[in-house]
Amino acid sequence: MALLRIARRTHLTPAEAWRRLTDWERHGDSVPLTRIVVRTPPPTGVGTVFVARTGLGPVGFDDPMEITRWQPPTEAGPGVCRLEKHGRAITGWAEIEVGASGPGSYVIWREDLRVRGLPRAFDGLTARTGRMVFGRAVKVLLRDRTP
Repeated sequence: MALLRIARRTHLTPAEAWRRLTDWERHGDSVPLTRIVVRTPPPTGVGTVFVARTGLGPVGFDDPMEITRWQPPTEAGPGVCRLEKHGRAITGWAEIEVGASGPGSYVIWREDLRVRGLPRAFDGLTARTGRMVFGRAVKVLLRDRTP
């Protein structure tokens, strides 16, 4: 499996950074050719299932995920969300950690990513690609949207 880690700091409060990073539909706006569909009713928590569909027209793949840990940040400590990937093409897990850091917050995105059928010799390339794609997603999701 390809392990990757993305660390960022933001001026946003931990609660706001968490809200933006766990707004699953918005992830589709930050990852090219991807659309997110949440399959379970709100609120988000353990058991929430959503699918990232990546592709163009009929050519693509689904990346179904389920939240297995949901612990929003509090005054007492950081928040952690863990996702298990159950796809036919993509497997593994992802964790998003958000905590207080000075007047803002820090974000750590960890992912253990596997593309079925792709030899382990490509794990380095998979990790680099994942850091690029998910790093961009984190940047876009945390971006200040004020004019």
